[in-house]
Amino acid sequence: MTRGKGSTGDGASSGRTGGGAVGGTETSGSGDIVRTLQLLWDTGRRPSRGPKPGLTLDRIVEAAVLVADAEGLEAVSMRRVATELGTGTMSLYRYVPGKAELLDLMLDRVQRPSENPDDLGDGGWRSALEALGRATLALYQRHPWLLQVNQSRPLLGPSALDGMEKVLARIKSMGLTDPELISAIIAVDGYVVGAARTQLYQREAERRTGLTDAEFWQAHTPVIEEVMTSGRYPLLAGLSEDAFGTDFDHFEFGLQRILDGLEVFVEQRGGGGEGA
Repeated sequence: MTRGKGSTGDGASSGRTGGGAVGGTETSGSGDIVRTLQLLWDTGRRPSRGPKPGLTLDRIVEAAVLVADAEGLEAVSMRRVATELGTGTMSLYRYVPGKAELLDLMLDRVQRPSENPDDLGDGGWRSALEALGRATLALYQRHPWLLQVNQSRPLLGPSALDGMEKVLARIKSMGLTDPELISAIIAVDGYVVGAARTQLYQREAERRTGLTDAEFWQAHTPVIEEVMTSGRYPLLAGLSEDAFGTDFDHFEFGLQRILDGLEVFVEQRGGGGEGA
């Protein structure tokens, strides 16, 4: 048995979509809900004039996302975003009420679905959910601060609804009830959130301790080798050398098994196959 990495970067524990994370610092929908929805859907009033030419809500949201990507969500404040834009803090309040509302605009911005239909697979429901899982993992890798936001009550902006519409169009052929279709999406999304959170935790642990994964597990070697020869753990000791190796794609393995389970369920219901 290889005494090595016991939890890979692609490991996946299930979790509620958008629930806690490193810090768990923010909650979506915690600002002025009506005003935020107006901003998301561009149905509210706009500033009649701005103190700085060229300042727009779009630029404000983009600047906030860039700060969060570079330094984490805790670095985002109205003052910091204003500094990035080279304007006064009060100028931002003409466009967005505060940080809580800005956060919901940021969430909608980064979750815009792709306009390329090929990015949702080859047309079958399985390939669509498979593509959704991979794209969602990539989203969290690009914007790890998303895992710090409790999105159990998300505000439904255009990105959220556009994305859901595109996915539903591809998986309707499963032949399931509407609640079951939504649950299939939730199952994939929850799996991906768990995998993404595990990856984030591992990167955070390395940053905080200064030890790489290899160095961390190498420190176990003297004690674990002795324990494994004691006879106390015969099954663990008998595992192959590659059992905990980094070459195995745990994320992809888990994703495919979820889809296998859904496929069996669809067949039992008499729904469409992969090519449907």
